[in-house]
Amino acid sequence: MYFSFPCQWTRNYILVSPSIQAGDAVPDHPRNAAPQPPGRLDCTFLTSAPDIARAPPGDRPEVAFAGRSNAGKSSVLNRLTGSRQTAKVSKTPGRTQLLNFFDVARIAGEPVRGRLVDLPGYGYAKANRDAQARWQAAVNRFLSEREALVAVVLVMDIRHPLQPFDRELIDWAAASHLPLLALLNKADKLKHGAQQKALAEVQRYLKEMPEARAMVFSALKGQGVDRVLEVLGGWFAAEAA
Repeated sequence: MYFSFPCQWTRNYILVSPSIQAGDAVPDHPRNAAPQPPGRLDCTFLTSAPDIARAPPGDRPEVAFAGRSNAGKSSVLNRLTGSRQTAKVSKTPGRTQLLNFFDVARIAGEPVRGRLVDLPGYGYAKANRDAQARWQAAVNRFLSEREALVAVVLVMDIRHPLQPFDRELIDWAAASHLPLLALLNKADKLKHGAQQKALAEVQRYLKEMPEARAMVFSALKGQGVDRVLEVLGGWFAAEAA
């Protein structure tokens, strides 16, 4: 049995959530044991930065999470970690305005050494132009200059995939030979046939990019979590080899 360390917004301590609490009956046979929690990504919040100049040292491989402001990026991160506190979710799109860094300790129970970077959401129409330009500049500079960056997860709304900035980011990743996972979130909004149609559309766009792939995902229902964790674990393991 291991203790899980879900992401919390703290830099000084980690909340420990053992499966057995004081006063609970200790199982004396495997069939009486509580079911194991599903695979998840265990990490701790490190820091936030307005731009790459004030980012922490790139001392471990980093995977950036990018996406439009209404694609559900924060909900995706929370689903992957099993904690609602990992990325702050708001009913107002575009609330993520900083580069947020999370150190990863385990993926599905396996020790890893990596970092996730939650990038500001792009395309929030109600933000003033100065704010949009500032966020965009921070994201562009981070993606182009961060040497620790090893891969990108692009979160898209499955109902509206491949918006102009999505295509720009995919094309940039291809030109940079950087692995990319296109995550088609909000799959619960569509029936299976429509999900597969959207997936096929994105896969066609990625067909000339050997280091890119696409997956259907639902932050609400948990669809696709294990597959995403497998991809993330593979990226971090490759850097550690």
